Amino acid sequence: MKIAVYGATGMVGGPIAAEAVARGHEVTAITRKGTEVEGATAVAAELSDLATYRDIAAKNDVVVLSVPSPRDGSDHEDFRELHDEIAETEIPGRLFVVGGAGATQTSDGTMLKDTEGFPAEYKAEADTFAAVLLSYQSSSGLDWTMLAPAPVIAPGERTGYVLGSNQPAGDFVSADTFAVAALDEIETPKHREQRFTVAGA
Repeated sequence: MKIAVYGATGMVGGPIAAEAVARGHEVTAITRKGTEVEGATAVAAELSDLATYRDIAAKNDVVVLSVPSPRDGSDHEDFRELHDEIAETEIPGRLFVVGGAGATQTSDGTMLKDTEGFPAEYKAEADTFAAVLLSYQSSSGLDWTMLAPAPVIAPGERTGYVLGSNQPAGDFVSADTFAVAALDEIETPKHREQRFTVAGA
């Protein structure tokens, strides 16, 4: 399978690219600087370059977007609009989006980002990924999937995992475990046009 990974050197995208390579897939690793990723073909590109995105999507079976919203205090509107455009762009293959835990829900349907005590420093990113999720849920003709992590995701030991739908499947998932769940879904799709969640077992 041909898999392109945007953000292929990030905390989440790096393990996804590495897991895809380890499983024998043909991987294109896309970063802003074209950083080399072992076993993959490196490409320098910004996600905002939609012409390059369309070209990459045309050459791959799956495109993975593991690109966070701005974390420097800048406005997120361009990021949201970019995902609006991507959601409206039909591609021949599948789109796999790394989502955020803040847009997952409690048992009464409240998004985590709107609950008392949600960390203020993560609120802007959570609001943004709630809007991004809505963009894909409102799309037509796009074969997309979004995987959201547990509320805490960090480097750590690879474990088994459990899945959820709209609610967090647990409190923590390591980036390596997230990557395993991502590749399992990419290889054997069970959540087409859905958002689902993962946590370490």
